[in-house]
Amino acid sequence: MTPGDYDQWIEVRDRCRGWLVPWEPRPKGAPVAAEDRSSFASRCSLRERERQLGTGFGFGIFVGRRLVGELTVSSIQRGPFQSAFIGYWVDQAEAGQGYVPEAVVVALAFAFEELGLHRIEISIIPRNARSLRVVEKLGIRSEGVALRFLQIDGEWEDHARFAITDEEWAIRRDELVGRWIEGFTRD
Repeated sequence: MTPGDYDQWIEVRDRCRGWLVPWEPRPKGAPVAAEDRSSFASRCSLRERERQLGTGFGFGIFVGRRLVGELTVSSIQRGPFQSAFIGYWVDQAEAGQGYVPEAVVVALAFAFEELGLHRIEISIIPRNARSLRVVEKLGIRSEGVALRFLQIDGEWEDHARFAITDEEWAIRRDELVGRWIEGFTRD
């Protein structure tokens, strides 16, 4: 996303605040991150810097030209790990439409085929049924629950951990792309 996406982004964030904030990583006592135009531009610059360093990639989820969510490929580790995490959120009004599973499949193709990563993980609070539905729809392998894994809205929360490796992607790529990404072709 770019600073020019701010008006759409803030409209979704304002309208869906109660839907989004309870699931966001944040230490106890920390305020919700600033969402003014300047802070958003700084956030976009930070994402661009992460992209340049190869440590993370942030993407808007758009339907046509309308922003409906975000997805990140973050915490990219190279060396013997070659791994990253995927995180996402979607506009409450668009939940259940298949936009997030589609975005995750695009991100997996990017992570494995462009970045050459070996493993992608998605960690989800077990009571977040909507996010769990995304990995269920995609058939991403469960690896169990990490206890008190991450602070969410100031509380240490358990997270169900799901992962897919490049070997699994190679086997499932055509199925996932064929089901979720209309018109997607490999370069």
